[in-house]
Amino acid sequence: MLYDCAIIGGGPAGLNAALVLGRSRKNTVLFDDDNGRNLVTREAHGFITRDGICPEELKRLGHEEIRKYGSVKTENERVVNIDRISETHYELTTKSGKVFHSIKIIIAAGLKEELPNVPDIEKFYGTTLFSCPYCDGWEMRDQPLAVIADKKVFTLAKEVYTWSRDLAVFTNGEGRLEEEEKQKLLAKGIKVYEDTISGLEGEDGKLKSVRLEDGTLIDRSAGFVTPLWSHATNFAKELGCKQNEHGGILTDDYGRTNVWNVYAAGDASLIVPSQLVIAAGEGSAAAIGVCGDLINEYFDEM
Repeated sequence: MLYDCAIIGGGPAGLNAALVLGRSRKNTVLFDDDNGRNLVTREAHGFITRDGICPEELKRLGHEEIRKYGSVKTENERVVNIDRISETHYELTTKSGKVFHSIKIIIAAGLKEELPNVPDIEKFYGTTLFSCPYCDGWEMRDQPLAVIADKKVFTLAKEVYTWSRDLAVFTNGEGRLEEEEKQKLLAKGIKVYEDTISGLEGEDGKLKSVRLEDGTLIDRSAGFVTPLWSHATNFAKELGCKQNEHGGILTDDYGRTNVWNVYAAGDASLIVPSQLVIAAGEGSAAAIGVCGDLINEYFDEM
């Protein structure tokens, strides 16, 4: 079978793209190996009518809605290879060896992240340490917060200051904090620690304090970190897609990349800002781009 569109990634971007394509009567296959980076997230915020929802519940509801449209097929598979067979035809191979053919592809596989080099940080990430203050700042408001970042620490500290004035910034011995930036933080009463972090104290995912290399304990109950993000797949690079200034896949307003018949949506395209509601909107726009192009191509045939 030759699909109209293959969607790689079953997060909010991929799900919303599948929904729009299904409602547009396009034969679509959605690949989701259920390995998204928000698996550690217990609550997702900032999504109207779904504020506080568990991402897994959001996925369940999404699949429930998509099943109403018979032209969408879901494969719980990881795509491992994409070959361009012709100008309008791609062959996708999954890890289990299944082969699929599609005219168009939407890359919505999202990102993978590498947390700052801090011992035990993974024990607290997703419960009291987060990456996005717009997603989780409200729940952490007015608490003594830590800002832990090797890069862009000043930007993150400024953002977190919106939700709490009790901030301690940790550059972990490697962060890039200019003297002018440091003085601005200190002027706002924000503490700055440039020593290496030797560990985090707390139980059951609840942060209690940050331990510096010299043994000093800084009491903190929660905080924010800046992970190092990279693409979850290399397909965009392998297919020749250009990148935007943030390292995301460069697209137009309808998800089109510079490679004909390849589209991108969600975190893989944006990098920042990273929110479920934005990713879902990106998926919808990419699906409309796919549909519009299929319609035009059909009517241009002689």
